[in-house]
Parts: sequence; structure tokens; C-alpha cells
Amino acid sequence: MAPQQEQEQPPMDAARRRLRAVSAHLRPPATAAGRGLDANPTAGEYAHVQGYSVVLPEKLQTGKWNVYRSARSPLRLINRFPENPDIGTLHDNFVYAVETFRDCRYLGTRIREDGTVGDYKWMTYGETSTSRTAIGSGLIHYGIHEGARIGLYFINRPEWIIVDHACAAYSYVSVPLYDTLGPDAVQFIVNHATVQVIFCVPQTLSTLLSFITQMPCVRLIVVVGGEDVKIPPTPTNTGVQIITYRTLYNQGKMSPQPFQPPKPDDVATICYTSGTTGTPKGAVLSHENLIANVAGSSLGIRFYPSDVYISYLPLAHIYERANQVALLHNGVAIGFYQGDNLKLMDDLAALRPTVFASVPRLYNRIYAAITNAVKESGGLKERLFHTAYNAKRQAILNGRNPSPMWDKLVFNKIKARLGGRVRLMTSGASPLSSDVMEFLRICFGGEVLEGYGMTETSCVISTMDIGDKLIGHVGSPNPSCEVKLVDVPEMNYTSEDQPYPRGEICARGPIIFRGYYKDEVQTREVIDEDGWLHTGDIGLWLPGGRLKIIDRKKNIFKLAQGEYIAPEKIENVYAKCKFIAQCFVYGDSFNSSLVAIVAVEPEVLKAWAASEGIQYEDLRQLCADPRARAAVLADMDSIGKEAQLRGFEFAKAVTLVAEPFTLENGLLTPTFKVKRPQAKAYFAKEISDMYAQLREAESAKPKL
Repeated sequence: MAPQQEQEQPPMDAARRRLRAVSAHLRPPATAAGRGLDANPTAGEYAHVQGYSVVLPEKLQTGKWNVYRSARSPLRLINRFPENPDIGTLHDNFVYAVETFRDCRYLGTRIREDGTVGDYKWMTYGETSTSRTAIGSGLIHYGIHEGARIGLYFINRPEWIIVDHACAAYSYVSVPLYDTLGPDAVQFIVNHATVQVIFCVPQTLSTLLSFITQMPCVRLIVVVGGEDVKIPPTPTNTGVQIITYRTLYNQGKMSPQPFQPPKPDDVATICYTSGTTGTPKGAVLSHENLIANVAGSSLGIRFYPSDVYISYLPLAHIYERANQVALLHNGVAIGFYQGDNLKLMDDLAALRPTVFASVPRLYNRIYAAITNAVKESGGLKERLFHTAYNAKRQAILNGRNPSPMWDKLVFNKIKARLGGRVRLMTSGASPLSSDVMEFLRICFGGEVLEGYGMTETSCVISTMDIGDKLIGHVGSPNPSCEVKLVDVPEMNYTSEDQPYPRGEICARGPIIFRGYYKDEVQTREVIDEDGWLHTGDIGLWLPGGRLKIIDRKKNIFKLAQGEYIAPEKIENVYAKCKFIAQCFVYGDSFNSSLVAIVAVEPEVLKAWAASEGIQYEDLRQLCADPRARAAVLADMDSIGKEAQLRGFEFAKAVTLVAEPFTLENGLLTPTFKVKRPQAKAYFAKEISDMYAQLREAESAKPKL
């Protein structure tokens, strides 16, 4: 009878048959969490486990194996902390941290009320909770309703975090305003997001007041670190009230209000990305987005209440923002820098952090400072450093523990520069060169991990795994998302490429943002109908399921002969040239070659001039010297050949400039990327002159 009953059941479609087959060959492990993958002997044909990643088919019907997930959680994407699944919002996360770590140190600062600098003084998690309630209650007292946008216009300090927690507890939406943004961008963001309250400091208050009449949505300005006697009178005919942070705090303390907790899918923040073109775009991130991203990352990177972290990376950027959510969850003590990058080393010595997050720009400076100091030491000290470095490098490459003798003799002095206790260093925001990564691992001894992400993915898309000795990649997918590469035929990148699949990096999962605020068109440009976010970055899959960033899809242009150019890739190659501090590579479809504008490293160029016996009055005159241009171009050519640039990817002419690209001269975004259209306009004459010289040189060549 049984066979007959089976025949009477409706026929199973192909997709369901495939799903049943896959399910039968993937056996969840016996652990309660059930996130991992414990393969049956034949599971290999259904899920290709590649060490750090697992490859799955995007669609059961087509069966193309192109979607990568973390091997830590291949069966489902993480959207909550596995040990604390009830935490669904930033408010829940803070409440959990306060209950768990109430008397532990949380927020530390060296700056006294009178502006002097001393030892770090700390607020506990419990004290911060009291302040958060007072600030949120104060906003309610001043008539600010649930859902209102709250602007934060100052650099990292404890009040930034307290205000952000108040926003989460009372269902306000925080809108960070870069302190480095010009007045025009601040004005645009405030009006675009209809910001009602702005927290600022006395320095940024004067900027705000200069165009307050152009921001009719603003009702309240709260001055952090200001004194009542120095608060300027409220501008007439604006309806804006100006108060100090202390006044707001005291008002809220006198009349505490119950929380208005958000739901996971409520908007937590609108992060405006600076963008290299046009006006800033507001990335809308929900509470669920941020919790999912940090929860996924927590499977691989652990923090502890004994950890100490230094906060100096801009809180207006998603990298530092996501770090704060993760550190809070684990009860970490967070010390803030003084606010001056030039005094960061002093802050590190005072705080002695165990966790240090940074960007390649600073790591490159550390690398250059140490290598220069070694060179200048000369003789026995220099030989000892290289002996120690090579011995430690060989041990690491061979999977052995290096001899502690080398740390005692050489590397402990280097570690002391960051306070001497750093166990974990992370790098993000732009690519870190393999040389510098290896150098940091050897000299500082702890884990050095590079990650990859963006505002639109609530931060991390992928990160290196602890214990992975291979460098030159950005690791495996965050367990909160899945990643695939999409063919870019115009750049000759395809999933069929050998030896490694290549294409545009796309991500999907609970970390993907809600879209750009009030901009459906640009949202649709980056998120497709299947929910994949197209990053614009080109990647390839290395063995072990590791992702490597190799190029950028945006900003590509064609040369006259039809060759596609991705200038940022070429600029990253030339960044290794000793003469170059910054580089802007330019080309267009009217010319067949590239030209470059180089902001020089002054000391390196001066040292070269001295060695060549070249006389000059100032750096500007030296930059204009044809011999200097020739020397820099020769070094660029040498580095380009080493990196195997194709013939048409070499800059054929270079202009040296003494003035660096900065935020002030409008050539950099707040994340230190070159603003290409602005740079093109700024250097229009130099670009035109270089092409004229190239044409002249070409016409002077003997014709056949």
C-alpha cells in the first residue's frame, strides 16, 4: 500500500527536490546555536567548503555556485547576537551593557572642564546611563517629538556617545555632521534631513550661526562644553533657542521621562556619505542593520571588559560607529583622544589601549617613521633590527612561535609607541599594502586584521580571520551577509576568469541599508531587484574563500584608443613611490595617455635634490625643476613595472605640486579620497600643459 500512497502525492517540482537533496546532505552540528556546517561524507557536491567561506548556489533552479557565506554560519545569516538574541536595537544593546557592566569604566577623557589636559577620568556604564536618560528627557522637555532628527556637529568626546544613546532610547534619529565639512555641506544635510536639534561645540556654533537663517527647520542648538555666560543671544526672527549641554542635562534630570524604545526596523541614523561628486547622500540605517553587522562580526572577533580602546577615528564615519556598538556590547573601556591628531601618540602613552583601530594613512606613517628611524640609526642597531625582523618573519611563515628574545631586544620598544599593550589592530576605509600589513604583524606582535565595508552595509562586509597568516586580502564574508561577484564585461572581469573568479562585489543580507534618504533613483542604482547591493568595487576569490579587492568600477573612463582605465587602482600603485604624498591620475577619451599630478613628500624630494647638488630657493621652485619631474616619473615607472601595470596605465607626464590635497582646498573628501571632478578643474591648466607637451614630443618624433 505504501508505494501506492506515495504515487498519489502531488509531484514535487525541481526546486523543492533540489532543496530536499541539499538539506539531506547538510547536517547541522549538535551545538545549540546550530549555525555551523557539519558535512556528511557526500556533502561536498552540495556546498563547497573553502576553508573560511562556503559556496552555495544563488538560485536552486539555475544551480550556479557563486554565493559565498562565512563558514562560521553558512546555513543562516546572523541578525542577532547568538548569546543574546533579545537584543534587537541599539537601545536594547545599551540596556544590556548597563545591566551587565554597570560599575565598569566606560567613557574616559583627559580634558578637564577648564580645558587643561591631565590623566584619564572615567564615567562608568551606570553613570552614562543616568546621563543618557537626562539628555533624552531634556529633549522631550523642549518639545522634541519621537522620530525627530538630531544633528551631532563635533568631534569624538563622551557627550557624542551619550547623545547617541539618548537618541536610541527615545526614538530619535541621529544625523552626524562631519566637523570637517564646509558650511555648504552642513547646511545641505541639515535642511535635507530636516534636523530639528543640533549638538555642537563653541567652535562649530559660530559656523552654524553664520547661516542659521538658511536652516528654518532648526529649533534648538545645544552647546557642548560651553558656559552659560558665553552663549550668544538667540538670533531674532529665527525661532531658534540656544542652550548649554549642562542646562539640557539639568532640565532632564529634574523631570526624567520614560523611554520611548524603538523597534528593530525603525531608522537609527542617517549617515551622509561625502561622495567624490555632487551633494552628500544620506544612507538610512535601521537598528536591525547595525545590530546585525556587529553581531555577525562578533563570531570572529572577541572583545572583553578588560580591553581598553582609543576613540579618535571620526564618529561621523560608520567604521568608528560600528566599533562603538561592538565595544559597548562587551563592556570595553573607551578613552577619547584630546581632539588633536598631532597629540595622538601622547594620548596612546597615557591610555595604553589593548585594541587599536586605524586607517592605512596612519599605518603608513607609523611604517615610514619606524623604517626611517632604523635607517638613521645605522650600524649595529640597523643590522640587529633586520636580523630580528627576518627571524620573526620566517618563524611566522613556518607556523612557529617566534623567539621572545627578538621582542625583548627590538620590538618591545616599537610596541611602546602605541602604549605597549595593543593585542589587536584593525584596518579599514582603504586598502592597506601587504608590506605594511606584514610589518605591523612582525613589529607589534598581536593580531592585525584588515576589513572591508561601507556605510551602505552598516560597516563590515568581510574581514580577515584571526589566525589566517596569508596577507593581501580582506578575508571572508561577515556571517551577517552573503557575497557574490558579478561580471563586468567592459573591464574584462568575469566569474569564469582563471585562476580566480573576478567581478563586481555584491552583498545581501540584514546589514544592507534602507536606501538613500529622499533619493529613490540613486537607491535603485545600487540595490537590484533581488536585494543585492552593488558596491562598485572589483574583487576576486582567493583559495580558502578569501576576498581580495583589485579595482574600482566607478570612475572608470576610456582613453582615445578605447582602453578602459580605473585611475584609483593606478594611484594605489603609485602611492608606494617614495616621492609621492598624494597622486591624481587623469585621462580622457580625447587623449591616448594618462598624466599625473603629484603632491610631493617634501623631505624626500629635498634629500634627493641635495644628493644631486641641485640648488633651489623653495619647494615650489624645486617642484618646477624638469630634473625633479624626470626623477619622480622614473621612480613611478619603476614601481609601475614592478606592479605589472599595462602600457597604457603608465602616466606619461607628471606635474609636481608643493601644496598637498586637503579638505580646505576642496580636493579631498572627509574620508581622504580625491574629489576627481574638483581636482580636474583645480589642475586644468597643468593637465592642459602636460598634454600639449606630450603632443609636441610626439610630433617631434621622426615619421616613417
